[in-house]
Amino acid sequence: MSQQKTEECKCLVVVRVRGTISALREARETLDLLRLTHTNHAILIDNRPAYKGMLQRVNNYVTWGEPTKETVIAMLQKRGRQLGRKMLNDEYLQKTGYTSIDELAEAIINCKIAYKNLPDIEPRFKLHPPSKGYHGKTKKSYKAGGEAGYRGEAINELVKRMV
Repeated sequence: MSQQKTEECKCLVVVRVRGTISALREARETLDLLRLTHTNHAILIDNRPAYKGMLQRVNNYVTWGEPTKETVIAMLQKRGRQLGRKMLNDEYLQKTGYTSIDELAEAIINCKIAYKNLPDIEPRFKLHPPSKGYHGKTKKSYKAGGEAGYRGEAINELVKRMV
């Protein structure tokens, strides 16, 4: 119990890198629960144990890591959408109680607010395929020279190529 208290809350960005043809039913259902319905979709979550278990179940289909504030700002500015596919604007930010995208990104990084819990917001980011493509095979883990699985700070470089 005390170990969970000492572990601080971290923001994670999760990007789907593979399709689910011939995937196990559990993996497909978990991807749907995470709202990663298509390849190159991304979400922002925290590192609570329930999400970690979900990521372990779908680690062959997604890649994830800890984003920097600059990465979250770029995702919000270029790919963040309100319901109805409208871009995030100052009027929307005032309505939610934030003065700028920087302030919202800071709150998301520090786990003060969950991105999916913002009112009238699309919970996922629809990204482009990475410029110059993936550097490894999407079927291999990141540690084995591929693209899937946990990659830590290296997620920032991938997301910047996809935004």
